[in-house]
Amino acid sequence: MKKLMRTAAVAAAAALALSACGGGGAGSASNVNPTGDIKPRQISWLLSRPADGAVINIMKKIADEYAQTHPGFSLNLITTPDRPSYIQKYETLAAANKLPELFDTDATPFAQQLAKQGKMVDAEKLLKDLGVYDTYRPAALNYQRFDDGSLYMIPMQFELEFFWYNKALFQKAGLTVPTSLDDLPAACTALRKAGITPIALDGQDQWPLERYAAYQPFRQAGPDYVTSLKKNQAKFADAPGQKTVNWLSSLGQSKCFSDGFSSQGYSDAQNQFTSGQAAMYNIGTWELSSLATDKLNPAVGSDVDFFTLPTTSGSVTAANEYVSPSGIGMAVNAKTYDPLVADFLKFALTKYPAEYAATGALAPTTNVQTTIPANATPLYKKALDKATDLGTKQIMPWDTQLDPTSNTRLQQELTLLVQGNVSPSEFTSTMDSTIAQNAPKFFK
Repeated sequence: MKKLMRTAAVAAAAALALSACGGGGAGSASNVNPTGDIKPRQISWLLSRPADGAVINIMKKIADEYAQTHPGFSLNLITTPDRPSYIQKYETLAAANKLPELFDTDATPFAQQLAKQGKMVDAEKLLKDLGVYDTYRPAALNYQRFDDGSLYMIPMQFELEFFWYNKALFQKAGLTVPTSLDDLPAACTALRKAGITPIALDGQDQWPLERYAAYQPFRQAGPDYVTSLKKNQAKFADAPGQKTVNWLSSLGQSKCFSDGFSSQGYSDAQNQFTSGQAAMYNIGTWELSSLATDKLNPAVGSDVDFFTLPTTSGSVTAANEYVSPSGIGMAVNAKTYDPLVADFLKFALTKYPAEYAATGALAPTTNVQTTIPANATPLYKKALDKATDLGTKQIMPWDTQLDPTSNTRLQQELTLLVQGNVSPSEFTSTMDSTIAQNAPKFFK
């Protein structure tokens, strides 16, 4: 099944490249203020978000409000929460020039091709034209930018990722909070000796392990390393790459992750930590309701705390710089962008931040205040307050950066590396040759 999906994605990319030769029928990406009458109709949004999540529920509500003064308008939500299936659908529709008015996308190489072909509205110009650009968190916008600094996606959320840990389990193993990433392997060894699983990990979805691959290079070389790596301008054989490869191998040798982590799912990892079976859990503020409210298992509730990504000796990035994603962004189809879409977006983006903050989540803008739930623990506010103390550099998740083929291979090889099925040198050779072969097709 995965092979079929990857084949479809590659075919879509090839078709997209061909469509560029003929212009693809795209409209003007820079015309953010189209003139003419607002003619209500149904518009669609191709989504990759939880069907019962806050983003979808709020946008449904806003669309209904808009329809009250614009009879005939409706927002059709085409939802595919499963990310691999969504990407296949999105890339296929893009190649066929059949994307709807709005669609979700990360700042991937594929999306950058769409932008370069004029198929996406310039989001920075759009937000400035709507008068809301300055209300957005710089980190939320920067997460959506391409390498050249251009902005074609609108952030609908904002998150911070931490290492959540169990203080009682740390104490049992004689540990304190790690001050360096290099301390983690020894910490895992101590936890194992105390009969404790060190880190709960969702290995099935693969992206959580890929986060770990991004940490050491970010501390040693900054965010530019992956930008060069994905274009085959840097190598895993280089110093930052070798640092992470050897570190990941040591995490595996120290049995940092759950036994059988490669077959463990998202809820499995969450339950392992919240039940007190694992000492650490690397996850974002989207799980605050599970980790910082009275929903948390009372047996571990008072023991849960978090720490931010540790630095290393000689780090070029600061302690307050780590993963701060604004999730998958919303793009606007330039071909179908007209006065109705422009007017609806102005209405929606003005109302959305306050509605989103009211759910207890960090909004992508700073002009609203998050409502802390009545059942929240003090940890909830402590986590939210970290948003006011962020540096200017942030880790871009590698699954949004590498070309699709290289990324798939990386995810596979990371599991093998941590499991001890391949050596650091074998991993390095495989990944450097894979990127060298595939990067030129996406980065020209």
